[in-house]
Amino acid sequence: MAKDTILNKKSLDFFEKYLNNASPTGYEWEGQKIWMDYLKPYVDEFITDTYGTAVAVINPQADYKVVIEGHSDEISWYVNYITDNGLLYVIRNGGSDHQIAPSKWVNIHTKTGIVKGVFGWPAIHTRKSGKEEPPKLENIFIDIGAKDKEEVEKMGVHVGCVITYPDEFHVLNEDKFVCRALDNRAGGFMIAEVARLLHENGKKLPFGLYITNSVQEEIGLRGAEMITQTIKPNVAIVTDVTHDTTTPMIEKKIQGEAEIGKGPVIAYAPAVQQKLRERIIETAEATEIPFQRAANSRYTGTDTDAFAYSNGGVASALISLPLRYMHTTVETVHRQDVENVIRLIYETLLNIEAGETFSYFD
Repeated sequence: MAKDTILNKKSLDFFEKYLNNASPTGYEWEGQKIWMDYLKPYVDEFITDTYGTAVAVINPQADYKVVIEGHSDEISWYVNYITDNGLLYVIRNGGSDHQIAPSKWVNIHTKTGIVKGVFGWPAIHTRKSGKEEPPKLENIFIDIGAKDKEEVEKMGVHVGCVITYPDEFHVLNEDKFVCRALDNRAGGFMIAEVARLLHENGKKLPFGLYITNSVQEEIGLRGAEMITQTIKPNVAIVTDVTHDTTTPMIEKKIQGEAEIGKGPVIAYAPAVQQKLRERIIETAEATEIPFQRAANSRYTGTDTDAFAYSNGGVASALISLPLRYMHTTVETVHRQDVENVIRLIYETLLNIEAGETFSYFD
């Protein structure tokens, strides 16, 4: 496969539309519709479940099943408390960062549409020098311009409304993609591109391919836990993001070393089946795809864990996309890494035979 033919204008238009759409945990379905619509020409059928996970299937009649997976949800907030003077206090829906909240615009999702708001913060002139209160979950608040609680409620805002950031897709210095929710709609995008390339290159796989866009990863891998019981795969290759540890204030001795622009990151962890991981590495080396390595200790913290320990054990592996500024509104990845993750998954699929057990005892 030529190394300069991965992403085209249609791909990037889809990526931008998919990223700009809000898909907070528990409310992913509009994003899933965008994703499924893009994939329609390239797959045979779709599976969806009660909570919104979407699966695009190629060769659904095959007994041997391979999953490639990303997750579709983004971090967000919930309205938790409304003060008498019309300010909103929040709780997390996923791992939202309280420190980046002050002075950010937000979208509050109501039954009748979006209500705009801002995370307010006291002016620098009013804070005590040397004794400044840092942003905390207990003191960050949203102002929607309402004079009191009654006006808040008339605007359709109530406890339980979900809140997202409106920050949209940008390209930095020609080859860096910047947006909120690259964690992990980049994964959903990359597995969709694998399906497109298989179709456009006329590749026929000897197994069923289940291109899986799971929900609710940000609150504990819940969507993957559910859908793996439905699919019952033989193999799962998961893609998520991982930290670029070359930016300031990150300790490499603790977090390991990875950098955007240097290739996909292949994980080592108990949940990662070693023979499958080695197949991925062999594929990368044979096709000259650059890659990095990461050790994840007891668990990966990704949907890999959910697939690996399901159905009596599923051979699973994790290919990560290095990313800067995770769980902020300016998450940043390198275009070249996105293309190389797509290539690595694509080439690995062509290097798997139906019926393989990846057993240590064969």
